Amino acid sequence: MSGGVRGPWVALAALCACFFMVMLDSTIVTVAIPAMLEGLDATLNQVIWVNSVYLLANTVPLLLTGRLGDRFGPKRVLVVGLVLFLGASLWCGLSTSAGSLIAARAVQGLGAAAMTPQTLSFITGLFPPERRGAPIAVWGAVAGVATITGPVVGGLLVQHVGWQWIFLLNLPIGAVGLVLGLVLLPDWRPAGRVRLDVTGALLASAGLGLLVFGLQNGQHYHWGQIVGPIGVLPVIGIGLLLLGGFTIYQRRARDPLLPRGLFANPVFSYANLTHAALGFATTGMFLPLVIYVQSVLGLDPVASSLLCAPMAVAAGGAAWVAGRSRVEGRTMIMTGLGGLAAGTIVLALLAEPDTDPLLLVPGLVVAGTGIGLVFSPLTASATFGMPTHLVGAASGVFNTSRQVGGVLGSATTGLLLQVGLGFAVPEAAREYAKFLPPRYADEFVERITSAAQTASQFGGEGPEVPSDWSPTVAEKVRELATDAFHLGFTNAAKATLVLPVVVLVLGMVCAAGIRPRPTGNANNSGLSREPVGP
Repeated sequence: MSGGVRGPWVALAALCACFFMVMLDSTIVTVAIPAMLEGLDATLNQVIWVNSVYLLANTVPLLLTGRLGDRFGPKRVLVVGLVLFLGASLWCGLSTSAGSLIAARAVQGLGAAAMTPQTLSFITGLFPPERRGAPIAVWGAVAGVATITGPVVGGLLVQHVGWQWIFLLNLPIGAVGLVLGLVLLPDWRPAGRVRLDVTGALLASAGLGLLVFGLQNGQHYHWGQIVGPIGVLPVIGIGLLLLGGFTIYQRRARDPLLPRGLFANPVFSYANLTHAALGFATTGMFLPLVIYVQSVLGLDPVASSLLCAPMAVAAGGAAWVAGRSRVEGRTMIMTGLGGLAAGTIVLALLAEPDTDPLLLVPGLVVAGTGIGLVFSPLTASATFGMPTHLVGAASGVFNTSRQVGGVLGSATTGLLLQVGLGFAVPEAAREYAKFLPPRYADEFVERITSAAQTASQFGGEGPEVPSDWSPTVAEKVRELATDAFHLGFTNAAKATLVLPVVVLVLGMVCAAGIRPRPTGNANNSGLSREPVGP
């Protein structure tokens, strides 16, 4: 399958550069939120949309872009996506308003959606099945490390050179990837004409778009009205109906967006469910963890980012080991999911308002090792033996499952965290109210409870204190309010981390269905493997 390809490992470097940027940009914005608020004079909702619109634009088209690679050839779609991504990155870095940045991030997400499925398609074409373990290990290491490295790199750039550089950094990386891709990647042409399922693409895109939008932004709209009579829950419901219609239509379509042979082997289905669980859990654990270390433990962006550095190193090392190991893939996947669950449990048990941040490192390393052990064997299990003419569609589905799982994890964890704050913060306030004179206690609890219900910022000056309170009492109230917020958030975050653990257990159940595939002829190609052009 690699005949005619000059230096498949060097070509893999170009693919990894593209994939690294895509994964990095899905998490790098988190630590830049305070700097963007100040630099763009933006509202919190606008800055949240900077990340949400990227995830939305990156998730919705994946099924279609995977099939576009089958139709026009993976190199062409990847190059178009990379050029679009780089142009949008420059636009992001030069933006001077929140609106401009949001629009640029949407275009950037579309470019990422075009690139992502093609990277995995190329790996299956550049390397025969018996030599695919190591390159998939590298691909998995890039996915794991980039996801965790995003906040680390973002923190360093924001603190030392400015938030704009979290986007401008893509330009040199992407330029190298573009040159390597144009020179080294073969221009595989479809052996037969692959028709695009336009109706299916519209149903899938609209359904996924409405579902992801509703889940991603439901908390912002308090799960009520978005505009006029249109509410969050109806939007989610319509999205589910459209996806149901898409599923029914695919059974009748002449050239379906999801080819019928794609799910012929249940291993692919189990792998996608496991991938969704992994996306859910990683997003679900990071949300409360990042807020905890910054707002409760008081770490600045760089310090909080460096705290996660051992996790990134562990994920990269584990991914490389997993890709080269002779241990059965299913065993490695279940071990990795168990390790991520164990690390999350350790973090939840150690988290207290006065915890030394260094005590969290062992739990982070265990979690990172778990993440690294999963990516490579899971990807290999999903793609092994897949006919080449189905690889683009398979890659689109496989990446969509992770993205949708991540959106579900973000939305659900955020909702549970808010609900938990509604209970935990007032309870903590009642405990700390005992240190105040009785005549101040009730109003103290009332103000803290009100602040929790309106999602007040942590680490600020605390609730507003009536002007007729003495300076001594006011200072004591602010001190106790901060302590109450910290204790309440910590308790809510600890409870929230239970959900990712439960989902990981479900993921392990799904992974148990991933059985070794019999070795067969994986070379039945739908593409001509003779490179055309450079």
